[in-house]
Amino acid sequence: MYSAIFAIYSPFRGVLAATPAENTGNPIVGLLPLVLIFVAMYFLLLRPQRKRQKENAKLQTSVVEGDEVVLNSGVYGFISAIEDEYLWIEIAEKVEIRVAKGSIARKVSTPTQKTEE
Repeated sequence: MYSAIFAIYSPFRGVLAATPAENTGNPIVGLLPLVLIFVAMYFLLLRPQRKRQKENAKLQTSVVEGDEVVLNSGVYGFISAIEDEYLWIEIAEKVEIRVAKGSIARKVSTPTQKTEE
């Protein structure tokens, strides 16, 4: 008797009900947040990383002797020789270091001087 009264007047009567709740939702809607998370991760993380990798590979193949470059360590220098996977960088007069091609951060663009006419 008490359980019947408790079930009728309780705010938790849906929890105590003997019949299961009907599931009328579409199962695809349940997967939608997972798909949206994957798409967001692709555009925010994976795509920019691939773009940086392509730019870095393009930079490593485009360097030639005489280019001024900055290494990942912050060292500036001119490329004096190119080997298979290594570069010889002249960082001071008669001072050269051998570094991996992957250590190039960027090329230094030397400003061109405008000639006055």
